[in-house]
Amino acid sequence: MKKLFLGTILLALATVVPIPTMAAVNVSIDFPLPPPIIYPAPPDVIAMPDTNDVYVAPNIGEDLFFWNGWWWRPWEGRWYRSRFYDRGWAFYHKVPNFYFDVDPGWRAHYRDHTWNGQPWNYERIPNQRLQQNWKSWHANRYWEKQGNWGVKGYQPRPQQQRQELRNQRQQQYQQRPEVQRHQQQMQEKQRQQQQGQRHGQNPRKRQGKEESEHR
Repeated sequence: MKKLFLGTILLALATVVPIPTMAAVNVSIDFPLPPPIIYPAPPDVIAMPDTNDVYVAPNIGEDLFFWNGWWWRPWEGRWYRSRFYDRGWAFYHKVPNFYFDVDPGWRAHYRDHTWNGQPWNYERIPNQRLQQNWKSWHANRYWEKQGNWGVKGYQPRPQQQRQELRNQRQQQYQQRPEVQRHQQQMQEKQRQQQQGQRHGQNPRKRQGKEESEHR
């Protein structure tokens, strides 16, 4: 009976008294949200060749991608994602995995209906059809089995060449001025948070030291 009573007290204390080691484990860094993009209608998308189920809205002035059930957009060197194309954006802490598979010149390819010098008869996909089918397309490897994304005479690049392209695009991305500014902002915010955490711990240490000196 005494053990049961003691266990109840300990459980109540654990619930009320915070545990220091669990505090501030997940530190978030706040950044401003991107401005909304005005859509006259839900955007159509096209499937990007040489990617793993990446879709892009081609008729919007800003880059807007759909991948893995999320909408993605870069802004001021940062990335944001949402379940909706027109609201609910949240800061994403890194560059999404799909991005370095995307050809930086895709807009020119789209405009000219060509892909690497070959005719590109891309398929426009309404948003409703995308939402209804993207999961099954991914599960059934729809675009991979189709094999050409509408590109006539399409020949897939060897894996080594694709990896080299990814590395090259990543280096070019890191050299963008807005990306470098974002990296500097991240480092500054992290430094400020670390200083704040240290200052939050120091007063207790100083107080204990002063008490010991006065004794």
